[in-house]
Amino acid sequence: MNTNIELHPKILAKATKLSGLRTKKAVVNHALAEFVQRAEQKEITRLFGTVEYDPKYDYKRERSRK
Repeated sequence: MNTNIELHPKILAKATKLSGLRTKKAVVNHALAEFVQRAEQKEITRLFGTVEYDPKYDYKRERSRK
């Protein structure tokens, strides 16, 4: 999909340098992918404290099972 956007040149230059990516397109795609990943991680944190667990479950015993 072609999209024309105006990017702040200093921020783009810094992002390019930090990422090591060669093109503006690669930098923008990388930034968008990271944004989505972080947003999804925030969604996962909402589950903390809502999942029931078995207090009798022994994870150490399960780990050594072969």
